[in-house]
Amino acid sequence: MAARALIVEARFYTDIADMLLAGATAELKKKHFNVETLSVPGVLEIPVALTMAVDAARRRDHTFYDLFVVLGTVIRGETGHYDVVAGEGNRAVMDLAVSQRLALGNGILTVENGEQARERADPNRKNKGGDAAAAAIALFNLRATLNQ
Repeated sequence: MAARALIVEARFYTDIADMLLAGATAELKKKHFNVETLSVPGVLEIPVALTMAVDAARRRDHTFYDLFVVLGTVIRGETGHYDVVAGEGNRAVMDLAVSQRLALGNGILTVENGEQARERADPNRKNKGGDAAAAAIALFNLRATLNQ
C-alpha cells in the first residue's frame, strides 16, 4: 500500500495556491505517495485544519497520514496584519509538527509582493511547493531510518 500524504493549502491567492499545489503534488506523485488535499481560506486556518486532520486520522482505525505539506502565501500589506498571519500561522504549524512528531514540509510563503510570490510558487521557477514536499519526504525517510 502506498504511503499517504496530506496537503493543507490556503486558497487566499488562488493563482499562487494553484502553482504551489501543482509543485507539491508533482513531487509527491513522483515518489508514489497517495495525495489528499484539504483547502482552507487563509494561512491562519492551516494549523487548525492540520490539527483536525491529525485528530480525525488517529480516531479512524489507526489510519494516519505518513507525511504532511502545508502551503500558503502571506504578502506584506500596509498594516501589521502580515506579521500576525506570517508569525502565528508558521509558529502554530511548527509547534504542532514538533509536538506530534509529524513529517511536515512547510511551504508557506512570506513575501513582500505578488511577483515574489509567483516567482517562488511557479513549478518552473523556484518551485517552493515542490521543495516543501521534498522536505516532508526527507523527514518521512528519516523517521523510517530512525525506527529501524
